[in-house]
Amino acid sequence: MRGMLETPEQQLKGFIAKFAPAMGRKIRECRAAMRERFPTANELVYDNYNFFVLGYCPTERPSDCVVSLAANSKGVGLSFYHGATLPDPHGILEGSGVQNRFVRLNDAGTLSEAAVVELMDAAVAQAGSPFEKAGSGKLIIRSVSEKQRPRR
Repeated sequence: MRGMLETPEQQLKGFIAKFAPAMGRKIRECRAAMRERFPTANELVYDNYNFFVLGYCPTERPSDCVVSLAANSKGVGLSFYHGATLPDPHGILEGSGVQNRFVRLNDAGTLSEAAVVELMDAAVAQAGSPFEKAGSGKLIIRSVSEKQRPRR
């Protein structure tokens, strides 16, 4: 029942602490860049079997997530929930799924590269719900798996 006594922010810190220090730092830096880019977004957190995910959504519905940070022991990616329908003139999207595409993040600086910013802008433009113009979003812990792949 540990999670019941902690705030969402404390739980989030615990999830990130499972990673090697360098990876944890990378996740925190990428999260800070995403909070700056999407200050009014709700952050939906999933500490699942394969990935630790922070989804950025204009609502509290997972299906409305525009982009997500997805991390495992090997790295961090920027995932586009409807990436298969995004224009990708620079050819940087990876993946071959029916819906999802992603960009590997070398570091938080990758999030400010022109081609990545264009993709995020396109994802926001095609989102069903707009982000609020002012205010701040909530941090919502959506799912924590008992069993997980090693994070280190």
